[in-house]
Amino acid sequence: MWFGAADLLRCRFAISPLWETQEAVRTLSRPDRHGYHLPWLRRMREAAGGIDLAPVRLLMPPHGYNPDFLCPPPTGPFASFADELARVRAADPRSVRAEVARSLADTPGAADTPRGRALLADPARTVRELADLLEQVWDALVAPHWPRLRALLEADVAFHSRRLADGGLEQLFAGLHSRLSWSDGVLTVANRSPSRHTRTLTGEGLMLVPSVFVWPDVVSGFDPPWQATVVYPARGIGSLWADPRPGGQALARLLGPNRAALLAGLDAPATTTDLAHLHGLAPSSVSAHLSVLRDAGLLRSRRDGLRVLYERTPLGTALAEGR
Repeated sequence: MWFGAADLLRCRFAISPLWETQEAVRTLSRPDRHGYHLPWLRRMREAAGGIDLAPVRLLMPPHGYNPDFLCPPPTGPFASFADELARVRAADPRSVRAEVARSLADTPGAADTPRGRALLADPARTVRELADLLEQVWDALVAPHWPRLRALLEADVAFHSRRLADGGLEQLFAGLHSRLSWSDGVLTVANRSPSRHTRTLTGEGLMLVPSVFVWPDVVSGFDPPWQATVVYPARGIGSLWADPRPGGQALARLLGPNRAALLAGLDAPATTTDLAHLHGLAPSSVSAHLSVLRDAGLLRSRRDGLRVLYERTPLGTALAEGR
């Protein structure tokens, strides 16, 4: 990607629940992605077995084109799944047919299968059916875990935003993924696709989207009129599915079981609502516990727009990890 002066000022981050939903489907059938996500896969096996994922999987060639309309780049930093899905449902059937045909062409023989022909025959129906399918996947496989996923993604954005402020784009891109490199206003993404894709940005800048399920890949693309976007693996997924409740009884005896669980589970910044969902506690109880932990110097809080995020202090981390 070739950057102009205006593009350097318009690089920004966003979180996409729709992207996580699409990549969750891909992760189910990609053994190389299973390492960090085995606990999730075990929990979701029965739910995933009840959903016919074949239509969307047909449009996910291993090293080819995935239709852009299925997961358009986010329009804002914290779009809701409902808002993103509404954009899928509003896709132009003429563009949909062209994108579906391009995707099917990357899997030999896919366009001639009964399902492939059905996807091409009625693009408007294809949009409805695929949107309904993505909604099923979200409800069954992703939404139950979204507070935990969102907290990790927000922590990643905060971390890399600080790196951007400290070292500029060169330092930022060097830390996102080993296959990203920056030199003289050009961002190069060394991907596995045999085709070479180039794009000259014209002032719209670049959207950077951290993802839990995209690991170990980095994804770029989106031809005009879509926003240029790079999706990269978020930091911290190695401990994403760990049981947030403390393993040692000493911490629970010292702080009480709920406060110990909240402290031990704060590997990434989170809101009161996130923690309430994660631990199965009432928000009012979580708020009271967090206030005590903050007053004791184990947590700190910071405002992020309309939300208040809590994170451990160095003392809190040392206590939670038994150091």
